[in-house]
Amino acid sequence: MSTPYAKLPAWADYGLIPLINLSVAFIVAGFVVLLVGENPFRAAVILVEGAFGKGTGIAFTLFYATTFIFTGLSVAVAAHCGLFNIGTEGQAYIAGLGIAIVCLSFDSVLPWWLTFPLAIVASAAVGALWALIPAYLQAKRGSHIVITTIMFNFIAASIMVYLLVGALKPAGSQAPQTRNFLAGAELPKLNWIIELFGAKIRSAPLNVTFLLALAMAFLVWLLIWRTKLGYEMRTYGHSPKAARYAGISETRIIITAMMISGGLAGMTALNPVMGDQHNVAIDFVSGAGFVGIAVALMGRLHPVGIVLAAILFGMLYQGGAELAFEMPAISRDMIVIIQGLVILFAGALEHMFRPYIQALFASFSPRSVGMEAVKGKGA
Repeated sequence: MSTPYAKLPAWADYGLIPLINLSVAFIVAGFVVLLVGENPFRAAVILVEGAFGKGTGIAFTLFYATTFIFTGLSVAVAAHCGLFNIGTEGQAYIAGLGIAIVCLSFDSVLPWWLTFPLAIVASAAVGALWALIPAYLQAKRGSHIVITTIMFNFIAASIMVYLLVGALKPAGSQAPQTRNFLAGAELPKLNWIIELFGAKIRSAPLNVTFLLALAMAFLVWLLIWRTKLGYEMRTYGHSPKAARYAGISETRIIITAMMISGGLAGMTALNPVMGDQHNVAIDFVSGAGFVGIAVALMGRLHPVGIVLAAILFGMLYQGGAELAFEMPAISRDMIVIIQGLVILFAGALEHMFRPYIQALFASFSPRSVGMEAVKGKGA
């Protein structure tokens, strides 16, 4: 029988372990950079400067982070209920349909500040409804949520391709996308906030969706840790048997958690669609739903950690683009390898160093010191 390890302090559990995992990931990435004949220290400097060295880089980093905050929160809400929502990608993609309907209908008659709330509701509703079907199959039929959400990713992609090359494509256009939205569906930029600190921005798509993402992070914190529903979700996620014994409806809690998760995933589409490209095009999500899994795991399923992890991945996206430009030997595929290493150590190997850190803390705990003193007296 194995000896249980001591419980870690919150600062070590939520700060030290992710920092160690991240450091190891970048050390391994440094060896990869060495293999292609480049200086890893110079590469690290370029990566950080590309993301935070100039105003434009900061704006792009926060733009990418906005998308990852939504997808990370989506995964985290489901995970607190013991559900692995791997369908965030499809839920975000199909939500583009709801945004397209709102924007194409009202962009010529309403200002952006009226179109935006309608688009928020539409994107969240479509994402939630898309998550409802796998949730119902899990709750009522016992179908595994991972399998059904993966299948629904492909179904969502097929539906969107069908619509974007058909009903939603303007007559005479060859591009598989909707028409460009008018000013009533274009979100204002937030670049002026960064410029207040003296930085100059040429052009960057950072927009008001970033503020919405931060607001959603706060609301998710309230939901999970300050409401009865959040307590029920965490109870079911920790022990379904205990939740059933306490009278918590399994069907209700699964469907509710997945619909909230799907709604958050749906709002992901607002950032690229209304904030950047101003149309709905094929594959506008670009894998952000899968990155959200790593963001949620690295953020320890806590909204604050998720925001920080999202900024980290935003840095990897923006700084990686600068790195590929400054060091031609480091291709875009190499950047994907670096991102994959971060996901590997922060996600799949999250607990690799935990036993050693727990043992270290246990050896220095007051109880451990007291036991050693008792043993010394006994001798």
